[in-house]
Amino acid sequence: MKLVSVEEMKAIEAQANASGLAYETMMQNAGLALAEEIETYAFGEEKEVLGLVGPGNNGGDALVALTRLQQNGWTARAYLVGRKAEEALAKVFAAAGGEVILAEQDKNFQSLETFVEAAQVVVDGVLGTGIKLPLKPDIARVLNAVNQALSGMEWPPYVVAVDCPSGVNCDTGEVAAEVIPASLTVCMAAVKQGLLKFPASDYVGDLRVVEIGLDETQPAWQALQTEVADEDLVLDLLPDRPADSHKGTFGTALVVAGSARYPGAAFLAGKAAYRSGAGLVQIASAGQVQMTIASQLPEATWLVLPNEGGAIAAAAVDTLNKNLDRATAILLGPGLGDEEPTAKFVEHLLTGKSAVRKPTAPMGFVRASTEKTGETTSALPPLVVDADGLRLLAKLDNWPSLLPDGSVLTPHPGEMAALTGLETDAIQQDRLGLARKFAAEWKQVLVLKGAFTVIADPSGRAVVIPVASSALAHAGSGDVLAGLIVGLRAQGLSAFDAAVAGAYLHAQAGLAAADRIGSEAAVLAGDLLDSVGEVLGGF
Repeated sequence: MKLVSVEEMKAIEAQANASGLAYETMMQNAGLALAEEIETYAFGEEKEVLGLVGPGNNGGDALVALTRLQQNGWTARAYLVGRKAEEALAKVFAAAGGEVILAEQDKNFQSLETFVEAAQVVVDGVLGTGIKLPLKPDIARVLNAVNQALSGMEWPPYVVAVDCPSGVNCDTGEVAAEVIPASLTVCMAAVKQGLLKFPASDYVGDLRVVEIGLDETQPAWQALQTEVADEDLVLDLLPDRPADSHKGTFGTALVVAGSARYPGAAFLAGKAAYRSGAGLVQIASAGQVQMTIASQLPEATWLVLPNEGGAIAAAAVDTLNKNLDRATAILLGPGLGDEEPTAKFVEHLLTGKSAVRKPTAPMGFVRASTEKTGETTSALPPLVVDADGLRLLAKLDNWPSLLPDGSVLTPHPGEMAALTGLETDAIQQDRLGLARKFAAEWKQVLVLKGAFTVIADPSGRAVVIPVASSALAHAGSGDVLAGLIVGLRAQGLSAFDAAVAGAYLHAQAGLAAADRIGSEAAVLAGDLLDSVGEVLGGF
């Protein structure tokens, strides 16, 4: 699913119209697709639908849909707001047997209230994607009357918004106070970017996209670089699993994570890497971490690293470098802590230096030695950097130049602030734009976590995950995400594909866990691990 601004969508439709796909044809296609989408839901034998029909294109889409539903046996009513009954589409609807009501003739909205209460489906086609806030008083009164009717019903109708709920700014995500919350929003051709921003997203309900006949080879469509992740997109990214495969087929994920203070991070990331399908997961951490979690994850192998007080020591870089031959991807960061020895370890790892003590030339009868760092020839496999790894990375001079090509960075807004020097509020106000900007600047794939996680590629491509759930707002959730990404990267997916697929699986696992447990508040990071298989099994 493509994600577009209002201006981008206007340009696409204008280009299509100029190329022979008339606006009227696009409207017919949109309306018929809308009707088909509505009919996928079971509403019993006696089906009544009320369409709230405004003066714009969304109102036209709604009238086409209402006409088709009337023809298919529904009892359909069109409540015209700022639209005339003599208009062509309204006349076609009436000729099909539909009932037309004019808002201007409905004193005190008595008919509107009656029809809302009788309907199983209300189609919201009052306003379109180009509206400006605040709403005009006559429109606001109609929407308020609908909301008042809905609020008094024990079993309110299913509200289907055409392209967007009326009263939403489809670029900024701002909403009018009078907006009608939708059960389902059916977007025409592409998702409008404001629908995946707050507060608009709270009013969208489920999200569907239908085709309106566009030629996807047209230049304006081809120029779009942002998508919304869905099941079909991710299914195409996931690696095949041949019946004759073995563990080596699916790579080795090396998880450099954990410390005595944060052993759980290594467990969550390591198990997530396995859940993603990695053939082998090796955890590189301090001995205290192994003693704490090894029995909980017997499938993992271990590389015990030198430590100081339970934190990975600078000298651990030599141990790690000697054991990189099997790793097909590395995760660096979850639960490492911010101790100075670990900071040196990260620095030495990324700069390709050794922390081995090398003797100096003797002076007189005394042989002195000082710690020197020497260059190594170890080349790092594909890298995923998360959590403490990002904060330690941000302290290094010219850190983007230290990362191997094809790395994935997975900051939440606070870590993004540490990497960029920006305030978190500024980051949250332009998540997509800044993710795209810094992915290009750093020349790495960037996963900006949070509600509607953004994955950006240096080329300018970006994908938004259409999920915002407090089920993911728990300690350890990011460790699970990082583990999923490194596990997919280890299996051979590109950095961008692994990040997109991992983020989508993570978000869906959060929703599945909340559904299984019965509360978003009660979901733990470990619950996400148990839901990954459920999500993968649903593809």
